[in-house]
Formats: sequence, C-alpha cells, structure tokens
Amino acid sequence: MTGTVPKVQLTREMMEQAIAISPFTNWVGTKLLDFDPGRVKISAAIRKEMTQHHGFAHGAIVGYMADTVCAWAAASVVGDVVTSEYKLNLLAPAIGEELTAVGEVIKAGGRQVVTRADVYAVKDGTEKIVATALATIARV
Repeated sequence: MTGTVPKVQLTREMMEQAIAISPFTNWVGTKLLDFDPGRVKISAAIRKEMTQHHGFAHGAIVGYMADTVCAWAAASVVGDVVTSEYKLNLLAPAIGEELTAVGEVIKAGGRQVVTRADVYAVKDGTEKIVATALATIARV
C-alpha cells in the first residue's frame, strides 16, 4: 500500500459495530475474517435466495462482496467512506457453499482511495477465484 498517512483509521471493533447496524450486510451474513490496515478479508455463506437460475451465486452478490471488501479496506486506512465507482470482472461461476473476498488498498490519497479485490467461491474447502475488481472509494 502506498499513499499518505491517514488522519483517521478504523479499528476492527469500529468495523464490527458498523456491520452490526447494516441491514443488507446482516441479510447477506457477512463475516469479517481478517482486518489489518489496508487489507480486509470477508466471507458469506451462499444461500438459495442468493443464487440465480443456474444455481450459482448471483452476480449482484459477487459484486457486493467486491464492493464491500474494497470499502472496508479503504475505511481501515482513512475512516468513514462510500464507494465512488467500481469495475468488476466476473471470471467464473460462483459455485460453492461460501464466498470469500480479499480487498487491499493500492493508494490512499486526500479525497479518494484506490483499492482492488478478489472474490473466491469456496467448494468442499477449495477456493476458486470467480471475480476481480478495482474500486475508487471516497472519504466522507
């Protein structure tokens, strides 16, 4: 991670509190697995109502995982944020029991943070990359 030194940095406890009050995050069942400044890992079980007509996780859920982990990685460095934009490349069907995603800060600037994410489907304990993303996250 490169960039300026943050003025405000969220702690894991602050992130857990934000998760607790987010209705959509709770509906998805998002779990915070790893939390370090500039790098976050999350997971969510794939439930039937999250799948599309072929039976794998809907692209909107895959996009949510990428967007969320990018925003949380940025927040871990600069504090309160919102997503400005993201580009998602869907690489393979998200088939499995769970999705995991890892987000990392590429550069933190004064107004925005550029991040990247990889999303994986976990089937029978094996992770397979299903999407990758780049995101611009704005400081609030």
